[in-house]
Amino acid sequence: MNYDVVIVGAGHNGLVAATFLARAGLSVLVLEQADQAGGAVRTENPFEKAPRVGQSTGAYLLGLMPPELIEKLGVSIPTIRRDPHYFLPGLDDRYLLLGSDQDEAKRQFIDFFSEADFHAYQALHEELAAMREDVAPTWLQTPLSIEETSERYLRPSLQQTFVELCRGSVGDYLSRFDFNHDLIPAMYAVTDAFSGSVGGWETPGSGMNFFVHNMCRLTGAEGTWMVVRGGMGTVTSRLAGAARRAGAQIRLSSPVVAIESSQGTVTGVALEDGSTVSAEIVVSNADPFHTRQLVGRDRLQRAENEKLDRLFRHGTTLKVNLCLTDLPEFRCLPGRQGQHHGTIHLLPQGEDVLEAINEAHRQAMSGQLASFPTIEWYIQTPVDPSLSDEQGRHSSALFVQWVPYEIEGSSWEEEAEDYARHLLSICDRFAPGTSDLVEDMFILPPPSIEAHFGITAGHIHHVDNIFGFSDRPPYATSIQGLYSCSAGCHPAGSVIGAAGHNAAMKVLSDCE
Repeated sequence: MNYDVVIVGAGHNGLVAATFLARAGLSVLVLEQADQAGGAVRTENPFEKAPRVGQSTGAYLLGLMPPELIEKLGVSIPTIRRDPHYFLPGLDDRYLLLGSDQDEAKRQFIDFFSEADFHAYQALHEELAAMREDVAPTWLQTPLSIEETSERYLRPSLQQTFVELCRGSVGDYLSRFDFNHDLIPAMYAVTDAFSGSVGGWETPGSGMNFFVHNMCRLTGAEGTWMVVRGGMGTVTSRLAGAARRAGAQIRLSSPVVAIESSQGTVTGVALEDGSTVSAEIVVSNADPFHTRQLVGRDRLQRAENEKLDRLFRHGTTLKVNLCLTDLPEFRCLPGRQGQHHGTIHLLPQGEDVLEAINEAHRQAMSGQLASFPTIEWYIQTPVDPSLSDEQGRHSSALFVQWVPYEIEGSSWEEEAEDYARHLLSICDRFAPGTSDLVEDMFILPPPSIEAHFGITAGHIHHVDNIFGFSDRPPYATSIQGLYSCSAGCHPAGSVIGAAGHNAAMKVLSDCE
């Protein structure tokens, strides 16, 4: 059978690309290896002991999808703002519970930290908001270099700051704001700079990942990440609906085993069942390393292979999906005062928090399981009760940075459950009795992320976000008719959709 376009993978970027290409009048077939669309953006029921509790097992929140893209797609995504959105608990009576109430934020900063920390917090967010505004148009365009982007799009007063942020470390960037207490910049680094990355406090490029995660521009979000009603699978189900309405076909349980080409031109794809589909254009939503495997390394140009080799990193993220029988009770803030709604940041306490973070990074990079890795804790059901069940059980997750892909002297098969219990014991320090609330767990270390979602090396961003803009793989390959719309492309790994849009625009431009 023949199509104008075959798209490999029904992840969110593949679905976005399918929508725009089908709207342009091309016949489009999307081939997905799994039995559901969505890639790592899905809602599942992974708990054997609580089969009706829903969980966003891959991506947890929506934050970075450009509102202009949502409008252009014509889809409606039911987002829920988390207010408050950050909770930093202490082991004593100190905490930060940050939301839209700035008077309350100031009170907490002054009571528990210092007025200087509050002013640093304000200055940080003001600067990020300005850079976010300037950079926003570039996300739906073919990327320039970081330096060219700065010169063309950033206001003059921020150009050098932007380049230093994207090329440098998050530690260097945050040190400019003169926080009195290291716990606060550590909180921001954990959720934005370390998320899904090999980069640590001092790693060049960790500032790039930090900036990416501060590009939240969703309507009504005011720079924050939002919960999607029904879990993240709602996003991709809406995108799949848009693609089908545009005329694209989506075929599930159809693994592609090869992207075929002849004399430097793509000819179609081969499927696991032995069938083939002919197409003049193939757009791969698979990560760039899997795409290369499907194509054959020897069919790509030397420069392409060298770039991919430089970009390759193993995943360093552990996801411990949890079903809880009740909400945890925090030592520093008992009761239910909104602290369960936002991202809960569990960080080492004391004077040496940054050294503790650096040590956790060193341990993971050397193949060890850190005694206290950085942890973001989510509890989705207080914000979205639709994920709960008749017993009122809660959908929760520990999002852990960093862990090794391979454990020195052991394996994840041997260590996963014990390490998850160790992480829960850290939760117990802040919220005593949390371990006793765990009804079931669904644990995804990097090799399991690789197997479950089909992402090479279990790297949730496909290409590490320490690489940005034109440093990432391009949308068009050297093989005529072969394109990439992976999250490994510009602008970044996350649930954005811009790569799908931009790849589709590149295809249409080349077809003119």
